[in-house]
Amino acid sequence: MIKVLITKQSNYPVKSSVIKKKLADFFAGKGIVSEAEVSVAIIGEKKMMELGKKFLKDNKLHNVLSFVPNEIKGGFVYPPDGKIYLGEIIVCYPLAVKEAGEENILVDERVYELIEHGAMHLLGIHHEEN
Repeated sequence: MIKVLITKQSNYPVKSSVIKKKLADFFAGKGIVSEAEVSVAIIGEKKMMELGKKFLKDNKLHNVLSFVPNEIKGGFVYPPDGKIYLGEIIVCYPLAVKEAGEENILVDERVYELIEHGAMHLLGIHHEEN
């Protein structure tokens, strides 16, 4: 079973239970049904800018970032408890709100789209670079 851990700033009204269910269903649909864990963080623009500068070396505000454990130097170490840590998905809530308005969709819908996009990156599915 997939375990989804969600951290968010208290002023960002995301529905954690819905996100957990949708993300677990997404991974199950991709064939990941073993003991696995993924983290989701809902953060603000300032923190997202800091992460972009630190990890991507840019000054761009990203709507979603994902970090996969096997990208860490030193190789993959299997956890002693047998659980697979898939990685971390980070969503910039204020940017998701702005994009939802531009796309005329619900904020929750845009947040989930971004989380699913990050989840695809965790599975090694990347969009083509132009």
